This record gives sequence, C-alpha cells and structure tokens, in this order.
Amino acid sequence: MPAAALTKIRPMHRPLHQLITLLSGSFSNQNQAFENPPLYAHIHVAFRPLVHLAPGSLMLEQWYAFAPGEPYRIRVLRATEDSRGLVIHNHALHEERRFWGAVNDPSLMATIREDDLRFLDGCSYVVRQEGDGFVGEVEPGCRCLVERKGSTAYLVSHFEISPQHMRTIDRGHDPTTHEHLWGSLAGPFEFERHADFAAEIPADWAAALA
Repeated sequence: MPAAALTKIRPMHRPLHQLITLLSGSFSNQNQAFENPPLYAHIHVAFRPLVHLAPGSLMLEQWYAFAPGEPYRIRVLRATEDSRGLVIHNHALHEERRFWGAVNDPSLMATIREDDLRFLDGCSYVVRQEGDGFVGEVEPGCRCLVERKGSTAYLVSHFEISPQHMRTIDRGHDPTTHEHLWGSLAGPFEFERHADFAAEIPADWAAALA
C-alpha cells in the first residue's frame, strides 16, 4: 500500500482519538516470518471500530495465516482516558466462537452487544504517546491471568504502534516463581500495516473522546 494511503493523524485530534486512528487497521508480519520461519509464525492482526458500541470500542482478532477465520485471540478493546492517562481496557467475549471472523464481516460484527463482553481485570494497557505513535504495556500488578499450555500465567505484554508499523511482544510468567513460561525469546513480532480502517471511525467519536 502506498505510504500516502496510510493513516494520517490530524493534529487537531486529541491523543486518545489519534491512538484509535492508528490502531484501526490490519497488520501482518509476513516479511519477518518468511525471513525467520523457525522463530516467527506468520500472523495477522486486525483492529476495527465497533461503531455501534461506546466511543473508543475496537474489535481485535489475531490469527495464524494458515487458519483464517479461526482467531486464537478475539477481544473487544475500549480506549479511554483516566488518571493514568491513556488506557485500553480489554474484554473477552462470551461464547466467542459465535464471533470468529467478525473483524472481516461487518454484519457479524454489528451483532456484538455490551452484554457479550466480559471485562478482563488487570489486563488493561497503559499507553503513552511517543513521536508519531504510541507505546503501551499491560498495567502493573501481575493480575492479567491467562490459561495456556495447561497452566496459569500472568501476562507481560508490550506494544508499539506507528502510522506504518506495529511491534508486539507477549510473555507468560509463573504467578508464584515469576519464571518465564511462554512467549517470544527471539524478540518482538514486527508487523506492517496492510489495510487502514480509520475511515470507519464515526465522526462524532472525535467530540466524545475529546
């Protein structure tokens, strides 16, 4: 996609709206995966505005390239601002399989309701603006617990987003010993933007998020 077609941040928008604008897109680490297949799986990540829910709501799906429509992570994010600054709250979906593939199916995405969401306590991201992008980390406290590979771990997660790229790294640690249980040892996943969904952000969100 030509650089001119990528998301452009409007200076008059506050950082919260800028963050949502940058997140609204589809990303792939194809180049990284093809260059280092033993270390990095080929992954797609997409964020899309949930225009019928509260301002700042985004659908997230993450899936392996070999399994489209079968996400291994599906969430509803809600970007807000509080005493900590910019915060992205994380929600799971009840009976999430009903919504697999919704991020690429607007009619299915429109069926998601507030009572389908389950807030994930301790799993919000605290975000700060850096240059032309943002950096976020899971809130401190080791309370974001996830079940994976037959054990419970707390999530340590970091992301960086810019107009062209996104970088992420997720690691699971033992809640008692803090031992590293899973997650990348080779470094972060490097994603490139392949689609831009910022045009789908409702115009009235700018005022609501000001």
